[in-house]
Amino acid sequence: MSKENRAGIADVAARAGVSITTVSHVLSGRRPVSDKTKAKVLRVVQELDYRPDPSARGLRTGRSEAVALVVSDVTNPFYPQMAAGLQDVLQPQGFLISICSVRENSEDLDAALRHLLDRKVDGVVLASLTAQERHYAAITDAGASLVRLSGELDPRFGDIVRADDTGGMADAVTHVLERGNRRIGFVNGDPDTAPGRLRLAGYERALRDFGVEFDESLVVSGPFTRAGGVEGAHALLALDPAPEALVCANDLIAVGALDAVRERGLAVPRDVAVTGFDDIEAASLLSPPLTTVHNPAREIGRTCARLILERLSGDPAQGAREVVLPQKLIVREST
Repeated sequence: MSKENRAGIADVAARAGVSITTVSHVLSGRRPVSDKTKAKVLRVVQELDYRPDPSARGLRTGRSEAVALVVSDVTNPFYPQMAAGLQDVLQPQGFLISICSVRENSEDLDAALRHLLDRKVDGVVLASLTAQERHYAAITDAGASLVRLSGELDPRFGDIVRADDTGGMADAVTHVLERGNRRIGFVNGDPDTAPGRLRLAGYERALRDFGVEFDESLVVSGPFTRAGGVEGAHALLALDPAPEALVCANDLIAVGALDAVRERGLAVPRDVAVTGFDDIEAASLLSPPLTTVHNPAREIGRTCARLILERLSGDPAQGAREVVLPQKLIVREST
């Protein structure tokens, strides 16, 4: 049926012999309707292939019922899990969740946000590692609810939901220290990002707690990718003496580190231990299975969704909130 000839809610009401209000109550589920009437209305909805007009609904409610998740790397398995958490909470409330992947430059993020805000999204969950204050301001100035995954809490720029990056990394380093390793290499992501800074801080804290001197030559940085892990691990394993363990800033880096270890004819964990961070699904399927820090991606997504719903239904001027979720070390065979 063309848009011009598409059945409207009045057509459904007329054929079902009920009021437009009754049809609205059946479709929204917000008011009780008898089972008999509900069945009759739903049968007519199916017969007429009726679909609510989202633009008309938006004019009534002032909402688009759409939330966007903006990420830096859609191939990172952490983000689909996070999107699933958003969906767990928002989909039953009638919201559409979209995922927008932007490359690591602020111009791409500028363009993506213009696109989303022009479409009046109700909320943005911002997981881009290159986001700056001007991007936060663009979202909040447009009236959308903002939840960030990193940065400093600022009452102007929405809420923050994150896991304990520093504590989680400290746990991973402590684990390899407790196994007798003292020369521990750290393959970090971009140190100018919040995860890079916080996880490096956890590495340094664990060394300090064990009385192990920090050695700058044992820290390398690159992208949070498998390729970054290959390059970083090769650089560290070429040192003399080589590290006894490689602690990686995320699981993708750790996968690359495992590649590099094999390329050099070494074995994990016999010659060098390897740990990751995030506990993506593939971590348990690697050979050997990867010791890592469980980063609760799905619960982070659910928490972001709840904060957005609270903003939409409550006072948008309420103070900014920061929710820090606990992490857990998962010990497997790579250490």
